[in-house]
Amino acid sequence: MEIVTHLINDTIEFYKWTLTIADKRVEKWPLMDNPLPTLAISTSYLLFLWLGPKYMKNREPFQLRKTLIVYNFSMVFLNFFIFKELFMAARAASYSYICQPVDYSDDLNEVRVAGALWWYFISKGIEYLDTVFFILRKKFNQVTFLHVYHHCTMFTLWWIGIKWVAGGQSFFGAHMNAAIHVLMYLYYGLASCGPKIQKYLWWKKYLTIIQMIQFHVTIGHTALSLYVNCDFPHWMHYSLICYAITFIILFGNFYYQTYRRQQPRRDASSSSSSKAGKALSNGTLNGLSKAANGAVVTGSKEEKPQENSGRRKRKGRAKRD
Repeated sequence: MEIVTHLINDTIEFYKWTLTIADKRVEKWPLMDNPLPTLAISTSYLLFLWLGPKYMKNREPFQLRKTLIVYNFSMVFLNFFIFKELFMAARAASYSYICQPVDYSDDLNEVRVAGALWWYFISKGIEYLDTVFFILRKKFNQVTFLHVYHHCTMFTLWWIGIKWVAGGQSFFGAHMNAAIHVLMYLYYGLASCGPKIQKYLWWKKYLTIIQMIQFHVTIGHTALSLYVNCDFPHWMHYSLICYAITFIILFGNFYYQTYRRQQPRRDASSSSSSKAGKALSNGTLNGLSKAANGAVVTGSKEEKPQENSGRRKRKGRAKRD
């Protein structure tokens, strides 16, 4: 027990020391005085993940079409505002894309960069609504580990970024991510408009590719900063590289499972019994698909037509839905 007490006291003392080197410009800004409000919001988010599906279990899903249109296009404008502010302020302050230390002065452009980064942090909290809408619409399959991990860690960890390094190298990742989120929420906003628009949205998978490129660029940019020994906290650089690697793994797995996974192969016995048997063209669609040899696949089960003396007897055609 005494060891635990010492550990807690040492942690508190270390936190007090870190406050002495925090960015004084942001300490009075909303949510920035201490981490408790941010942690409370994130904890409430995780609590809703647990209670939300229970609440919706025996209820009809909400449609929320108009709400989603307003929300998604609002996020387009917010992320465009963040992108524009970071680009204009960094350009006015002659920021370097290779190495840019944090300037904690009250220079107009530096405060503008810090303000844009604070809005970026706030936008990650607003994005918790993505999950809320999924649950209220009973789209539980959309609430994956990647989805929760991405939303919860981004909002929580960016509090640290704004508290200590609201400027300098921090602008690069936020600047790039805000631009990508303009495209992402534009896609979601258009998809919310209905089937007449959805049929033109063929470019969804390219959003995932762009996101993965973003993480590789982040690692390369951060590694370059370490190589040139940039005057920016090195522990943040190393942490960012590790964090980006987790996203590459998770987004890569998502892309493979969604777009690249090979379709199930035929059983060896069915392929040898008939040359006419063919592999499934599209796997299962809405839980039901047909194989070329007449088999009907429902979920993971396959009902095969009976065979007699090596010849298949046609039992009739399956009814169309």
